[in-house]
Parts: sequence; C-alpha cells; structure tokens
Amino acid sequence: MKSILAAVDLSPVTQEVLRVAAAQARSHAATLWVVHVAAPDPDLVGFEPGPQHIRDHRAQELRDEHLELQELAAGLSLSGIDARALLVQGPTVATILEEADRLLADLVVLGTHGHGALHRLFAGSVCQQVLAAIKVPLLIVPSSSAS
Repeated sequence: MKSILAAVDLSPVTQEVLRVAAAQARSHAATLWVVHVAAPDPDLVGFEPGPQHIRDHRAQELRDEHLELQELAAGLSLSGIDARALLVQGPTVATILEEADRLLADLVVLGTHGHGALHRLFAGSVCQQVLAAIKVPLLIVPSSSAS
C-alpha cells in the first residue's frame, strides 16, 4: 500500500478519520492524501460572474478551508507521516472517486455522520454512494456521536 486518500469534510468526524487513516499510513509507510471536496461555485444567473462581495466571500471560504487542510497535514507530518493536503471543488462523490483514481489510492478512508434513515432517504449518503462505485477498499469511520 503506497497511497491512502482520507476524504474529510472539516466537521468533528474529521479528527477520527485522520486518526484511523494515519494509523494505516504509518503501518504501511504510505503517503496520506488529506482531501477536502469543497462545494462547487454556485451557478449564477446571466453572464456576469456575480456581485463582487459574493465572489470575495467565496474566495475567503476556500482560503480558510485550504489553510485548515494545510494545518491538518502539517500536524500529521510532524508525527512522521508523509501527509499532503488537497482541496478540490466539485460534486462530493464524483470528486472523491476521481481523486482516488488520479492519486492511485490503494485505500479510501471516510467518515459517516450517522444520520438516520429519513435523511438517507431524501439526501442519500456519501458513504453509500462511494461504496457503490469505488474500485479500491473503503474504510468507513463512524462518528463518535453516531454510536
């Protein structure tokens, strides 16, 4: 195993996902890719790119998420793991699958929030959708609040 992709959403389950992914990376001397899929830019009506304040706000959100990812990867690197941060915009499930292929991931680690059946019925589950399409092993880390 040479490459592990840990998909994080920067919620409280992120720390649990990174703990599990880091243990796998350490035991296999693998590179750990800490990947966050940021929401795609909103569709704007017309040909103009939208008001400047909306563009500025979105750019600041992306900078903040990128900085948080860099800090997470730096913390892992301090513990001796070859960790690299990657922020990618796009639809969550498709982007995770594309990045797993692109990075030649041998394992994908992601967390679950433990939402109930009603939520899954209407919104679906990222874990379920990734599981249905992934071509490499998937390790799902439950949120401690889901137990």
